Amino acid sequence: MEAPLLSEHNFSVDASGIVSAIGRVKDTRWPRPIKTDPSQRNPNLMCKYHGTHGHRTEDCRKLREEVARLFNEGHLREFLSDRAKNYFRGHRKNEQEEPQHVIHMIVGGVDVPQGPIFKRTKFSITREKRTRGYMPEGILSYNGEEAEGISQSHNDDLVISILLNKIQVKHVLVDPGSSANIIRSRVVEQLGLQDQIVSASRVLNGFNMASETIKGEIIIPVNVAGTIQDTKFHVIEGDMRYNALLGRPWINNMRVVPSTLHQMMKFPTMESVKIVYGEQHAEKEMLAVDKVTPISALSH
Repeated sequence: MEAPLLSEHNFSVDASGIVSAIGRVKDTRWPRPIKTDPSQRNPNLMCKYHGTHGHRTEDCRKLREEVARLFNEGHLREFLSDRAKNYFRGHRKNEQEEPQHVIHMIVGGVDVPQGPIFKRTKFSITREKRTRGYMPEGILSYNGEEAEGISQSHNDDLVISILLNKIQVKHVLVDPGSSANIIRSRVVEQLGLQDQIVSASRVLNGFNMASETIKGEIIIPVNVAGTIQDTKFHVIEGDMRYNALLGRPWINNMRVVPSTLHQMMKFPTMESVKIVYGEQHAEKEMLAVDKVTPISALSH
C-alpha cells in the first residue's frame, strides 16, 4: 500500500515548501542516508528531504510516506488549497473529529468479544520486502522499511492518542497482554462522564498478583483514525503510567494487528487498511521521568 503522491494532497505550496513545513513539526521523522553510490545517482535531481541528489523531492517515496503520516495526525492541514479544505471539511469520510481539548498525562472477568465487525482477514507479520505498491487483498503485513525512521534499537511499548467523547486523550497503551480495557478515574472525570460509571465489584490482577479493585465500568466510544468502536473500560482509582489501556477485547474487536517493533498498528475497514503510528517520543519522555521499565499492565 503506497503513500499518495504529494500532488494528491492538493497543497498550496510545492514539495520544497512542504519539506520546510515538516521541519517545524516536532514529530517529523527524517530519513536515513541513502546507501547507494553517489556516483551512480543522477546529479541533476535533488531531494531536499534527504539532502542529497539522486531523485526529485516531489518523487521521494520516503517524503510521501512521512507527509501521509503527519497529515493523518493532523499536521500540514494549513497548507491545503482552499478547494481541498472545503472538500476535506465537507466530504471526506471516516476522518477523525477535531478534539475539543486534549488530555495529556495525569500525574497523581474476561470480556467476550462482541463479534466480528469486519470481514474475515488473514493477518501476517513479515520482515521480507514486498513488491512496492502491491498489497494482497485481506492481508495485513509489516516490512523492514516501515521500521525506518524510528529510534533503534528499542523495547518501547506502543503508545497512541485516541478520541474519547470528542476529546483527545494521549498516553494510551495498546497492550495485547491485557485481557481488560482500563481507564483512570481522573481521566473519566476530565471527559465529563463520571455519571456514566456503573458500579461493579471486580479485582484486576497483574502478572505478579498485585491487585486493584475497580471503581466500576463504563462504555465509551473509542475513535481511532475515524473508526469508532463502543468499548467497555474498567475504571480504576489508582495511578498507572498511562491514561488508559486498550487490551485484547478492543484489539480483537477492531481486528488490530499491532507491532511494537514498527511502532504502529494496522486494522482493516470496509474501505481500506487504517494505519495508526505510535508516539515513541512520548513513551521515551515517560521513561526518562520515571527511570523504570514499565511492567505488564493489570489484567484479569
